[in-house]
Amino acid sequence: MPFTYDDVGATLDGRCPEGFHPMEVRTRLGEGEELFHRAARAVLTWELHRAIGVSVRTDAPEAAPGVDVTVGLGLIKAPCQIVWTLNEPRRAGWAYGTLEGHPECGEEAFLVQRTGDGTVWLTITAFSRPAKWYARAGGAATRGLQHAYARRCGVVLRRLCTEGKGD
Repeated sequence: MPFTYDDVGATLDGRCPEGFHPMEVRTRLGEGEELFHRAARAVLTWELHRAIGVSVRTDAPEAAPGVDVTVGLGLIKAPCQIVWTLNEPRRAGWAYGTLEGHPECGEEAFLVQRTGDGTVWLTITAFSRPAKWYARAGGAATRGLQHAYARRCGVVLRRLCTEGKGD
């Protein structure tokens, strides 16, 4: 199934194509190599998405280019395909692009990064525009929900990465 937008992979370069709304939400997860690897694993294997309460339907155990994934929240089903992945010593993550039937049109990326001082961050970037009538009708509220979802991802990933610490 073809993507519903032209500039596939633009999130890897940090670009937002004309006519789309950009989004970037960055959350500090903590510090250290162990935390980075735990966060990377949670992002790459869908653990983060499942932990925030969305359904994830895919046959793949982890994100890889070309993998189809449908994210669901209640009655809303959002078909996507992974457009890129990274699994490097200091960066790990992926992005998916929207397919026909998704309420939005665009791309969203989930990237865990360990900086030079050891701080670990989750950065969620996206560019989107409404594709379905109800997304258009939601206007700014729809974008607000996207930001809230991204902030929740950061909170949940931080919790996932620190569970069991200090016990």
